[in-house]
Amino acid sequence: MSVLEEKAREFSQAAELILNVKEEVQTFIVGQEEVIDQVLWSMLAGGHVLLEGLPGLGKTMLVKTISECLDLKFSRIQFTPDIMPSDITGTMLLQPDDKGKQSFIFHEGPLFANMVLADEINRATPKTQSALLEAMGEKTVTIMGETKEMAKPFFVLATQNPIDMEGTYPLPEAQTDRFICKVDVTYPTKAELKEIVKRTTGTSGRSLEKVARVQDVVFLQNLAKEIIISEDLIEYAVDLIAYTHPGATDAPEIVKQYVQYGSGPRGLQSLISLAKARALCLGRYHVSIGDLKQTVKAVLRHRIILNFEAEANGMTADIIIDRLIEEVGALTK
Repeated sequence: MSVLEEKAREFSQAAELILNVKEEVQTFIVGQEEVIDQVLWSMLAGGHVLLEGLPGLGKTMLVKTISECLDLKFSRIQFTPDIMPSDITGTMLLQPDDKGKQSFIFHEGPLFANMVLADEINRATPKTQSALLEAMGEKTVTIMGETKEMAKPFFVLATQNPIDMEGTYPLPEAQTDRFICKVDVTYPTKAELKEIVKRTTGTSGRSLEKVARVQDVVFLQNLAKEIIISEDLIEYAVDLIAYTHPGATDAPEIVKQYVQYGSGPRGLQSLISLAKARALCLGRYHVSIGDLKQTVKAVLRHRIILNFEAEANGMTADIIIDRLIEEVGALTK
């Protein structure tokens, strides 16, 4: 077997494993296929996810289910205004040993897990939010001058409620940029609601199978980095990002009219990484233009800052991204 054939076989097996994970998650989670896909893509890209949706739509259950299927250590942090940074990172405590000698011992907080659910992150104070976002960016925390590394792999999936804003501290745009993508969790359909009732209000129960292990996740992440992307598609992705800047001379009129700030370089990095992860999930070892188009909304919707006129006219980031795809699409024809 040639090297190319071996690689193709490797990518095919990876796609089959990811599909098995997704199918196992869907035995527990009804619907939300797009949400599941985007969360899995983000994990393979090594990024963190911001989940936005109304209460009761299954965000917490989804994250916990994925962690069980992948055999990842899971922890959940319920953010409240009184929670302190040390409550999530851990702290040094003075503890005596067998001989009575006292020394500082580090006690890990819930942040030291493979998958951390930051529930209602916008209810925590900026100080606590910053402690979490520092761990997300640096993959370390520093306690009393001592640096502690996070688990590998390490994912943060943060949720926020878009309607109940009383007593909240919305994440600044510079901090939401730390998330590789923002996923909108929507209402289930009538058929899905019916299936949810059948699965959750009866006596039947089913335990989840551990489809993959921690080392499998790390392997898939490394494999996703090997996905190749052509120069033409890199140029296409660059154009998508550059067209979000209202000050650019060639920016679309809708951007100049409604966008206050566009995406930075991290948006481009996230777009390429997420597109590679999607290609891996489909068993391909190269990125297609469809991968970029299917991931760009999740990547950019929290990186495009709209002005007052956009809000007054009911304009959304998703509408502007759709227009961007149309504008840049002309370059590929």
